[in-house]
Amino acid sequence: MPPAAAMHGTDSPARFGADRFGPARPRFTAAAVLAAGTALVLAGCSGQTGNARVDAVDAGGDGILRIGLLLDNTGKQSFLNASQLAAAKLAVQEINAAGGHKGRPVQLLPENISEDTTSQAKDLVAAGADVVIGPTDSSRAPGAIDVLSRARVAVISPANTAHGLTHYRSGGYYFRTSAADTAQAPVLVKLAKDSGARTIAIVHEDGMYGKDVSVAVAAAAKAAGLGTVAEAAFTAGQAQKTAAAVKAAGPDSVILVARAGAQGAIAELNNAGVAGSKLILSDGAINQYGSALGSKALDGARGILPGVFPSAHFQGELVAVDPGLKDMTFAAETYDAANLAAIAAAAAQDDAGSSIAAKLIAVSGQHGAEAVEPCRSYKECGDAIKAGKPADYDGESGPIGFDFNGDVTTANYMVFTYAADNTPRMSGSETAARPGR
Repeated sequence: MPPAAAMHGTDSPARFGADRFGPARPRFTAAAVLAAGTALVLAGCSGQTGNARVDAVDAGGDGILRIGLLLDNTGKQSFLNASQLAAAKLAVQEINAAGGHKGRPVQLLPENISEDTTSQAKDLVAAGADVVIGPTDSSRAPGAIDVLSRARVAVISPANTAHGLTHYRSGGYYFRTSAADTAQAPVLVKLAKDSGARTIAIVHEDGMYGKDVSVAVAAAAKAAGLGTVAEAAFTAGQAQKTAAAVKAAGPDSVILVARAGAQGAIAELNNAGVAGSKLILSDGAINQYGSALGSKALDGARGILPGVFPSAHFQGELVAVDPGLKDMTFAAETYDAANLAAIAAAAAQDDAGSSIAAKLIAVSGQHGAEAVEPCRSYKECGDAIKAGKPADYDGESGPIGFDFNGDVTTANYMVFTYAADNTPRMSGSETAARPGR
């Protein structure tokens, strides 16, 4: 999982971890994120019918907007809780400073930390939550979604990226402000094409992440007019034959889609004679490798991480909320989730979860052919709504524009280029956008 948003406005990561790195909006590259891939391909068992995202609803709130947080990070990942909590607190502070919901303060419910998101969700329902932000880990999302959707509570995750959640049956109550893993495919292909490549090889690690992203990369390559001369899978720690096959195919660029097995695959590709400058790394494969790889193994390689670099102003506001904050991972997405929930409630003039879910697509920027001026805060969006205009919230994580599955339609990525010492430096940015339906 890439970590550590830089805190001082630099253009490279502020700190690095054993298996994660990066600013702004990193996510898990370790198995923990998608440990339960099987659960994610199930249809869901919430029992909800219809689609709350588009169904007409009657007002059912009690006049007080209550926001809950699902903080599910423990052990080595526990640092992720602080950034999400600070971002939610900041958003609620600003919302209340702008008048709250219908003149009443928005409540941020007391948080709990547990990997048992099902129990957490039940507690939040009992506490009267109208919308819940979280969880972080994709594999823990189904249990929470099932409980919350049955209770007609909207759910907005700032961190779930598993492709399987796109069609998870939630009755229309589930959204996420982070892009699905597969959204990176056209960006990886663009990096290859921009370097002059006409042919690519796709190397992916076994597992849901590798399979889903590699299929999307192949489709994006075809659409971009690039030839795919090899598609090969490998098991972590066993990439030697795959690397040899890729070398024999002679591609102009090699796109590596991996997580835990990335380092071993890079080493084998290097041993096979594939130059670092030919490598393009998925968001799960990028890391600070340094001396863990041979000299110049990644010299000239490029990779991506999702998100945008946090503005100095946003960093300062978060630190004011939590002076001890040392990491900003998922802060922007959490902040945007809280703002979107409150803006949706304002647009609906109701705080019920079903009313919020029914307005989230519209206030996130999906207005068909109608041109709408973006608003960048709860106050700006609220003023637009009061003036009878549609709200189109563009937040700290960038434009959002939920589609009918609750997925973002615009995904931002930071591009990193590796030096001879196998360390990455931010070298640019890319955006992948798609239609909202």
